[in-house]
Amino acid sequence: MARPLRFRYAPGRWTEDRVVGQIYRDLDRNLGATRRRPWFKQPDRYAGERFEMDNGDIALFIWNDEEAYWLGNTETPEALWRTEKYNFSDVPDDVSRWATRELTAQLHDESPWLEPYPALSWFFLPVFLSKDGRETTRAFFDEHAAGFPDATREEALEFYESFLRTRVLDEWREVMAGKLGTSEYLDLTRMTATMGEFNVGHLLVEAGYEIEPEIDVSTGHAIDYRAERPDGEAALVEVTRPTPTGQRRAGTPVAAVRDTAATKSEGQLEEHGGGVVLFVDCSSFPDDEWQSILAERPEVHHRPAVVFRLRPSGRIEGYTKGSVPIDIQLS
Repeated sequence: MARPLRFRYAPGRWTEDRVVGQIYRDLDRNLGATRRRPWFKQPDRYAGERFEMDNGDIALFIWNDEEAYWLGNTETPEALWRTEKYNFSDVPDDVSRWATRELTAQLHDESPWLEPYPALSWFFLPVFLSKDGRETTRAFFDEHAAGFPDATREEALEFYESFLRTRVLDEWREVMAGKLGTSEYLDLTRMTATMGEFNVGHLLVEAGYEIEPEIDVSTGHAIDYRAERPDGEAALVEVTRPTPTGQRRAGTPVAAVRDTAATKSEGQLEEHGGGVVLFVDCSSFPDDEWQSILAERPEVHHRPAVVFRLRPSGRIEGYTKGSVPIDIQLS
C-alpha cells in the first residue's frame, strides 16, 4: 500500500535536458507520458513541468540549478529513487502552495462534488490523490457518507467541512489524513474507525477543549488525544468505534459495543494502567440499533468512558460510565 502523497527532494543542478532524459523518458517508457505546462504559475525561481500518464496518473516537477522537487501519484523515475521524502509542511511554503493549487484543481476536476468543501479537500488532499487510494478514499465520502448511516453525502461532507474549517488539526494533517489509508481496496471498517477520531475531536472542541492528537505514552503506544481545558486541566482520550451488527459476528448491538470496547480496554488501555478516558463512538449504528444500546447502557470494560452517537446535524446522544473528567453535554 502506497503512502499519502509526499514530495521528493533532489538536490543538484537540473536542466531541461536532464529532466527530459531522466524524468520524462523514464515515465514515457514505462507508462506513456505527456509533458504539459503547469496549470498554475510555479514559484519564480523554478522551471516546472506537469506529467500526465496514459493511465490517469499525474506528477509535478520543478527545478533550477540547485535543486528539484517531485510530487506524483505514479511510478517514481529511477533518477529519484534515493531521494529524501518530505510532507507538504516540510518544503518551502511557495512550493507547497503551488503544488496544492495544482492538485486541488485536479481533484475538483475529477470529483466536482468536493469543490464546495475546500477545507476537507485540502485536509485529505494527500490521500484523495494518492497512488493507490485516490478512488477508495473518495468513494468512502461519496458513496458511504464517511461512515454515517442514513445520511446523505452532502450532510456528511458539510459536517466534516465545518469541523476542519476550525483548523485545530492542521498541524497534524499528514498523520490524521494518512489514517484514512491509501489502499486500492475499500476498507470501510478502518476508514470509519478513523472518522471516529475526527468525531471525538469535534466533541472536544465544541466542549471548549484544546486538542493534541497522537500522544506518546510510556507503554510505547500513542493515545488518540490530549484534551486541555482553558484552566489547564487536561485528560487523555482514546477512541474506539464499534461496527453495526450487520457487519460483524456479534449478534446484538450491545454485544458489538461490549466486544469492541473490551478489545481496546484489555489491550492498550490495560497496559497504560489508567488515566485515560475511553470514547466509544457508536455513530455507525442506525437508529434502531442505537436505541437498543441507549436503553441498556451496557458496561464497556473501562471507566471512565463516554458512549455516544453523533449525527451530521451535530446532535449528540449517549451516556457515561464512571467519573468522566471531561465536560461533554449528551442528550
